[in-house]
Amino acid sequence: MKEKTKHPGQKGRPAPHRQKAKQPVEPSHADKPGLEARMAAAKMLAAVVDKKVSLDGLMDGEHGNPAYTALSEADRGLVRAIVTTSLRFLPRIEAMLNGLLDAPLPAGARSLYHLLVTAAAQILYLDVPDHSAVDLAVEQANRDPRSRRFAGMVNAVLRRMGREKQALIEDTRSLPCVPDWFLNRLTAVYGAEEARRIAEAQMLPAAIDLTVKSDAGGWAEKLGGHVLPHGSLRLAAFEGSVTALPGYENGAWWVQDAAAALPVLMFGEVAGKTAVDLCAAPGGKTAQLLAKGAKVTAVEQSANRLKRLKGNLDRLGFEAELVHSDLLNFNPGHGFDLVLLDAPCSSTGTTRRHPDVLFTKGPADIEKLATVQEKLLRHALTLVNPGGRLVFSNCSLDPKEGEEMVARVLADHPDFQRLPLDRQEWPGLEQAISSEGEFRTTPAMLSLPHPYSSGLDGFYACQLLKI
Repeated sequence: MKEKTKHPGQKGRPAPHRQKAKQPVEPSHADKPGLEARMAAAKMLAAVVDKKVSLDGLMDGEHGNPAYTALSEADRGLVRAIVTTSLRFLPRIEAMLNGLLDAPLPAGARSLYHLLVTAAAQILYLDVPDHSAVDLAVEQANRDPRSRRFAGMVNAVLRRMGREKQALIEDTRSLPCVPDWFLNRLTAVYGAEEARRIAEAQMLPAAIDLTVKSDAGGWAEKLGGHVLPHGSLRLAAFEGSVTALPGYENGAWWVQDAAAALPVLMFGEVAGKTAVDLCAAPGGKTAQLLAKGAKVTAVEQSANRLKRLKGNLDRLGFEAELVHSDLLNFNPGHGFDLVLLDAPCSSTGTTRRHPDVLFTKGPADIEKLATVQEKLLRHALTLVNPGGRLVFSNCSLDPKEGEEMVARVLADHPDFQRLPLDRQEWPGLEQAISSEGEFRTTPAMLSLPHPYSSGLDGFYACQLLKI
């Protein structure tokens, strides 16, 4: 039996001092390199897990969490790595910590919990020296009045974790790294074995995919990547920023997950046709339509996101008619040959990129978002010209936001019918085409030689024809 590490009891109060001792001046955080980054990581993990705040919002360079925006670019990168790794392995980290503690942490000790989790993530899964992770975690505890009396326990638990890390990792290897609600839903939809594969796939960060204007093979050679079956370019793992890569400044390509590129490809030939992208920002699908020769109207309800979309199109040298409008209020007075609705959703297909989704969303959100999507789809159908087509898509893994909702809408619209995909026309992606002829991708698909280069975001997409 392993020896447990004890932490101070909760009963009793310290005896009062007869004379108040002079308090030492707290040293600046700056005198401990890396401390501010660790403190920011713990704060941001708390915001995600306890307050259900989106990690993208917290890490916004201009309007994000102040503890994050105050850091250097290098320290921001460290914070991103710590927080995303903490979330990616949270169920296993919790199990390890529970096994090392003599008793559960006090119910209100949330700051201590987040401190331990982020330190454990560094020791177990990141290339951070154990002594550095431990020393900075102890310093964090000492700086926080709520956690100060637990500093000794923090030191003992984390040092032991460092000594036993390989055994701890092996002992928890069979534990799913997703919350119970998500695993239960995956199992109900995909079966136990596929649910396990999807859950395991989310432990690896997603690769970076690009959509190129032309010559994907040539750009694959220049950038050291490879071309996927449907033409997306997948980069090899690299350090640095994509904005520094050749071709970025002159708009030769844009970042777009390979699965996110599929909805526009479903339209086939679009040159000369009128098209509307109804939830357009950040603009990847709008750019695809423009690159293929469509006349595009891009609709976006957020002014800030519309501004970002315009900036992306400007870099790429594309022009579209941009409309700032809520989709349900968008009534242009005419129809379109092609309507694309990539609807807001639970984003459960993007957990490799956004592991916070599994802790900020839940079953109730899926139900609510499915209702929103149904309203949007019913309105989008009114914008399709006779003989025109609509592609509906989202990045959810749940049929409530896809197949089930679309079937319900189609039952009320006999003037629309599905246009099923032909598997023979999508070599390499046959597994992603359902029996109904719709795309249903998962992170466990597209198995390639290197784990980093495998996988797709979870996506659903179907094409409807107006008769």
